[in-house]
Amino acid sequence: MENLKKGKCPVMHGANTEASSSVMSWWPNSLNLDILHQHDSKTNPLDEGFNYKEEFSKLDFEALKNDLKELMTQSVQWWPADWGHYGGLMIRMAWHSAGTYRIADGRGGSNTGNQRFAPLNSWPDNVNLDKARRLLWPIKKKYGNKISWADLFILAGNMAYESMGFKTFGFGGGREDIWHPEKDIYWGAEKDWLGKSRYSDSTDSETLENPLAAVQMGLIYVNPEGVDGNPDPLKTAKDMRTTFSRMAMNDEETVALTAGGHTVGKTHGNGDASLLGPSPEGAPVEQQGFGWSNPKGKGNAEHTVSSGLEGAWTTHPDRWNDTYFYLLLTYDWELTKSPAGAWQWEPVNIKEEDKPFDAHIPGVRRNPMMTDADMALKMDSDYRKISERFYKDPEYFAKVFARAWFKLTHRDLGPRSRYLGPDVPNEDLIWQDPIPKVDYTLSQNEIDELKIKLLNCGLSHTELINTAWDSARTFRCSDYRGGANGARIRLAPQKDWEGNEPKRLDKVLKKLEEIRAELNKKVSIADLIVLGGGAAIEKAAQDAGVDVKVPFYPGRGDATTEMTDVESFSVLEPIHDGYRNWLKKEYAVNPEELLLDRTQLMGLTAPEMTVLIGGMRVLGTNYGKTKHGVFTDREGVLTNDFFINLTDMNYFWKPVTENLYHIIDRKSNVIKWTATKVDLVIGSNSVLRAYAELYAQDDNKEKFVKDFVKAWVKVMNADRF
Repeated sequence: MENLKKGKCPVMHGANTEASSSVMSWWPNSLNLDILHQHDSKTNPLDEGFNYKEEFSKLDFEALKNDLKELMTQSVQWWPADWGHYGGLMIRMAWHSAGTYRIADGRGGSNTGNQRFAPLNSWPDNVNLDKARRLLWPIKKKYGNKISWADLFILAGNMAYESMGFKTFGFGGGREDIWHPEKDIYWGAEKDWLGKSRYSDSTDSETLENPLAAVQMGLIYVNPEGVDGNPDPLKTAKDMRTTFSRMAMNDEETVALTAGGHTVGKTHGNGDASLLGPSPEGAPVEQQGFGWSNPKGKGNAEHTVSSGLEGAWTTHPDRWNDTYFYLLLTYDWELTKSPAGAWQWEPVNIKEEDKPFDAHIPGVRRNPMMTDADMALKMDSDYRKISERFYKDPEYFAKVFARAWFKLTHRDLGPRSRYLGPDVPNEDLIWQDPIPKVDYTLSQNEIDELKIKLLNCGLSHTELINTAWDSARTFRCSDYRGGANGARIRLAPQKDWEGNEPKRLDKVLKKLEEIRAELNKKVSIADLIVLGGGAAIEKAAQDAGVDVKVPFYPGRGDATTEMTDVESFSVLEPIHDGYRNWLKKEYAVNPEELLLDRTQLMGLTAPEMTVLIGGMRVLGTNYGKTKHGVFTDREGVLTNDFFINLTDMNYFWKPVTENLYHIIDRKSNVIKWTATKVDLVIGSNSVLRAYAELYAQDDNKEKFVKDFVKAWVKVMNADRF
């Protein structure tokens, strides 16, 4: 029993709680495949075959909306509602759930319900949103699997606005919850909350590191007190313009969102923020997931501390009203400090009737306040023009805000075809990347005839495969943009992207147009592109002695220029592609790390990545027809030669440059092949080598082909919803 006394516990302390105790920390340069495990279903407790779309269809949607509206005014003792209405809190929760979205890689946003988990649940900017989520729990408990947390967050924000008198543009469901933290999303290099080391030039907001959008670690947008906590509305305006543009918003949308979000609710800073307890992820077990405990006063209500700023923005913050721009533009404002010591702006000589009532003390009026971001809407000349127009035309402001709010909360949900529920707007919006539906079907005989035409049209098999791959590889499971559907590879800007080899692409597209012109059915170019790649792979497999069919599912449409927001597609341009062994230029990030990032965005797992690379190499699909990694004497044939020769100890590997290696025959000392880091990491990383050895086995030649085809089809159909 001596071992069980305090200090003699037989279990290694901290082994399961301290990240630094990971055994892999001994090898910091080892390729970390964890980002690919985000697609692992092992953490999902729902039954196999669970279909959220089917469950959502069983939902009594109107009853849910009514329950949410009732919740808004059912103030509870443990977290009393401001003015008896939780609208401001629920709107902030929805906003901060969606507001992490960034256009560069499509990550963040409301699509996964990730606000439930660290680090987001414990970001300083999300202080006390744990209370909003807990207030929603009875409703989530009631409706269960029919509504995800991710959908519930956004719908609660919508119902908050509607219960406060504002008509929203609509709501689309379809967000599916994750069940573990997205630990591998890059939120910045800072090691401290609210640290700031994400600019190559600290004086230039546009040098904000990609793919980031927020200005500091732990913030959703910009610092409400000013740049680096120093009030200066003109400097803040620059930060806002950069940040909001990286979240897909223009100036008008930025002003509308700022004003519309601040029309209702308040900030909280009536106390000492330094006394708050730890965030949810660091709080003791007896707090059961609650964080930021306030030991002073009531700890809530009029003694709530969140952002540190204190006060409402408008005269009537418990309902939708038109006083935001009236107060901002009519009064002069001076810098003051909140009770918590945060910088904020307050009006000079404000009329008593223009002051909002205290959120909890009856009959007491308080000064309204503005953040530095609010003052930017008055001080920046471009923002001011928009603000003045909104002030003069409240109906126009409401219309712009409704659409901007819908865009904010749905930007990462993907195309309209993914939206669920009766409140989905009928209008196709340009930022949803609309694609027309086709009006044809294809029988198997027709598909087989098309394959023959494609294989005998004069294009090489590699040209067909590369065009299909380049068309599909833009897909991002982060926000469901890109992919082969729509055939936007025909249009600007994609047709001119360097990574798409424009001359080869133009040749292939012209030939496909010729084939289509001869058909009785006007099959889409999108379908022909994918079918051509599949047909070429089938032939390459047959040449390897494996008879396999590449499944083809027709029905893709061809988008038009009018359906395409050219500027917004620039962020989808590939600047590297490990699958085709290509880098646009040298980067600070290693090629193999870029490969993992792209693989995760495509929704692929580590085994799928491995088999695709091995197959793509032997098919000769490298960019510019380079021979790096083409470990075969039968190029164009779908063999497992890449893996056989990679694992063959009759060769040794010699570095030549930073990203070029020679594979040399040990006996003759002759260079047999060349390779890049992406090629050799498959054999050097212990996990990837395990997959490589599997595919190199003599009894797995057919398995390799079938697994390659399965992974290929997944890529080709990733954007079919």
